[in-house]
Amino acid sequence: MRLLYNDKEIVLYECKSFFSRLKGFMFTKNIDKALLFDRCNSIHTFFMKENIDVIMCDKDNNILYYYKDLGKNKVILPKKNVRKVFETPSNYFDIEIGKKMIISEN
Repeated sequence: MRLLYNDKEIVLYECKSFFSRLKGFMFTKNIDKALLFDRCNSIHTFFMKENIDVIMCDKDNNILYYYKDLGKNKVILPKKNVRKVFETPSNYFDIEIGKKMIISEN
């Protein structure tokens, strides 16, 4: 899968299993892809090696919240109406609240 926003794209992996959702980008250096957490409305950055951007969307991928360059050992508490969370490399996209993330299957 690929995540697209404003003519820029990145490889996207969906975290489906308990372990993949728990691990996310923990202990990962040189982040070069994005992660999708469906049915998720909060995250943490414990044990992260790098800062990340966190994009929180509704069920239609409309951007509701954006956390730029989020450092390690942070917690984002549950947010109302959030259905999906994308984690991306820090400063990869120039996000605007209200716009839409696009998921491509190819």
